[in-house]
Amino acid sequence: MHESELDRERHVVAELYGRLDSLREDTVQRLAAVRRQTAGGTHQARGERDAYARLYEDRILQLREVEPRLVFGRLQLMTSSVEPLGTDDRGGASTLRQDEGGQSSAGSDGEDPLRDPLLRYVGRIGLRDDDEHTVLLDWRAPQASAFYQATAANPLGVAARRRLTMRDRNVLRVDDEVFDAALFAEAGTRPDEVSGDAALMAALMAQRTGRMNDIVATIQSEQDRIIRSELRDALVVQGGPGTGKTAVALHRAAYLLYAHRQKLQASGVLVVGPTRAFLTYIEEVLPALGETGVVMQSLGELFPGVTADTDDAPAVAQLKGSKQMVSLLHRAVEARQKVPAEVSVIEVDNERIVVEPALIADAVRRAQRTGKPHNVARVTFVKSALTALTAQLAEQLRSRGQTLDEEDLAVLREDVRTSYDARVLLNTAWLPLTPQKLLGDLYARPQWLAELTSTWSEEKRALLHRPREAAFTVSDIPLLDEAAEVLGEAPDARDQATRQAAKEQRKRDLRVAKAAIADAGAESFVTAEQLVEQAEAHGDGLTTAERAASDRTWVYGHVVVDEAQELSPMQWRLLVRRCPMKSFTIVGDIAQSSSAHGGRNWADAVGPLFRNHWRLEELTVNYRTPAQIARPAEEFARASGLPITPARAVREGDWPVREVAAGSSDLAAAVVDAVAYDRGVDDSGALAVITPVALVESVADAVASRFGAEAGRGASGLVKPIVVLTAHDAKGLEFDAVVIADPDAVVAESPRGASALYVAMTRPTQRLTLVRP
Repeated sequence: MHESELDRERHVVAELYGRLDSLREDTVQRLAAVRRQTAGGTHQARGERDAYARLYEDRILQLREVEPRLVFGRLQLMTSSVEPLGTDDRGGASTLRQDEGGQSSAGSDGEDPLRDPLLRYVGRIGLRDDDEHTVLLDWRAPQASAFYQATAANPLGVAARRRLTMRDRNVLRVDDEVFDAALFAEAGTRPDEVSGDAALMAALMAQRTGRMNDIVATIQSEQDRIIRSELRDALVVQGGPGTGKTAVALHRAAYLLYAHRQKLQASGVLVVGPTRAFLTYIEEVLPALGETGVVMQSLGELFPGVTADTDDAPAVAQLKGSKQMVSLLHRAVEARQKVPAEVSVIEVDNERIVVEPALIADAVRRAQRTGKPHNVARVTFVKSALTALTAQLAEQLRSRGQTLDEEDLAVLREDVRTSYDARVLLNTAWLPLTPQKLLGDLYARPQWLAELTSTWSEEKRALLHRPREAAFTVSDIPLLDEAAEVLGEAPDARDQATRQAAKEQRKRDLRVAKAAIADAGAESFVTAEQLVEQAEAHGDGLTTAERAASDRTWVYGHVVVDEAQELSPMQWRLLVRRCPMKSFTIVGDIAQSSSAHGGRNWADAVGPLFRNHWRLEELTVNYRTPAQIARPAEEFARASGLPITPARAVREGDWPVREVAAGSSDLAAAVVDAVAYDRGVDDSGALAVITPVALVESVADAVASRFGAEAGRGASGLVKPIVVLTAHDAKGLEFDAVVIADPDAVVAESPRGASALYVAMTRPTQRLTLVRP
């Protein structure tokens, strides 16, 4: 009796997991050996040891994170095409589906499927056996593209595609899509007797957990083409709700790190999301794809040392986000470079010096002519002023008959530099500033702001006024960053000789590293260049991602921006500074723009910064939202004048939108009843209550009173079965069911409230309830 295909795949998967365990154990042993090494020796030896330790730690983390669903698919190649080439998304495919215990004829009869040249298993990472033979193909490898792109119309050399449904390490089910008619004949089945997309539909119907899952096993052709598109320029991905924009963006980040590892590993990739709740929701996706070194920050976390959780009122946010703030900050800095209006008298070592304003004015002009940022140019200002003051003091002493040589002049200069009066004079004219100090003064000193904004109205200036101790907002983050650019930091003190010495040292390090790798037998695991770079990067004990996140001037190799339709011009300026080469993946939906400064189209949003160096792709299939919910949501959007992108829902759904009127009941109580009703339908999934900002407290308290520990609030509540959120916090998230409290109030609370309600209505994968007063 022939072994069933399901049993055969279970044996293959067990072997792959065995290889994973072996690699993990080998890496653990290597790490233990490195840690046993003495801490003595040269600095280079210690650096190599630490670099090896970091490499092994990162590898262990990667091998642990890819444990779930390590392998998810298999390609069976046609005999005449061992290397499938090219991509195409036309056509469809028939499917042979096999549940537990069944058989299909789409497999290979080879004794060893992992080494059969016509079979290729696809998984989260690539694995090789001891003979360096590939037994598992990384989903990002070029040879794996056919797993996502092959169709019946253009099979790309693929006879059949198999998807494996896993639970832990066990194969529960296999689904075969057959492209070779001969395989149908072998199975005794006609193409019109089978149906496809079983794996995709199973993933779509799976209950949500408060965390986003990767879609690596079910990436569709339209999505795969975007994921694998070129690194050049900026890629804008437009798509309506449920089209998988976020998933595509994250998988593209993982793909780029694989395809351009050498270019991106040292500089890193930055993923930017709208809120901390959103980042919490997606934070497990990239580690599950084998990438653990990506920096993930919300818009309120992009300035090191400041974390902003809340934003300003729409009118204030719109002003702070406008480009006119650039010129205001420049004027504010220039105003702190101030020549005294009158003569000053300072005392230096019991000598009184009369300082004319012209002396300070000349030093200011010399510093300004350098064109350097404020704090950097201050070095020139102080040097020029000290030279002039020292010369004036020396002239006074000579006029009384004293003889001064070069050594005496050096002493006089030091006396002037350390004089209290001189320091006060110079700081008054050109004070070193931090971005926080500059912005705080601008907001807290109405008179100074009025001097800088003579053409503004009083009402406009009032939007920026706030107490000095008030916390910075999300809209302040790009202003702090802009101020840091204008102010600058102290210049690097290393001279050319020091840099040259470092260059020569690196050459020596490379030679030593090559010898160390050979002695350790690790040639296939790491290169000398990687080892030296690891030693340099982690000399402070931080990972590349940690160092990048704490360094405002860090330049990333690529930036991924989600919900990008919400960004203000100032936020875009900040992000382009993080990646001057303008290598971006930008995803969003113009129709979901709810901020006061959100763009009306992508040309307006990104055109001014990227000019002709950006391209647009669109996602047109709605995988998340069933048609029964998508249709009324799109009808509302069109009636509100929102520029939606038409998307085809892949399933009709089982529940129409339910509307409830609170009537004489309290609205919060009616919301609680609606939640209870939905939990009665299915209490095992994730449910979100989306409310206007004004109702968050009352609704959250009512829900918590009724459901206790099952209920949560905000980002931290996403791990709970029931969570209460605002429409803003719900952006980019998905839930099995959604209850919206007072939809009209969601619309009324902001100028772009229709977009906010459209976002809220398209969060559920199963059921939607609207509770009206």
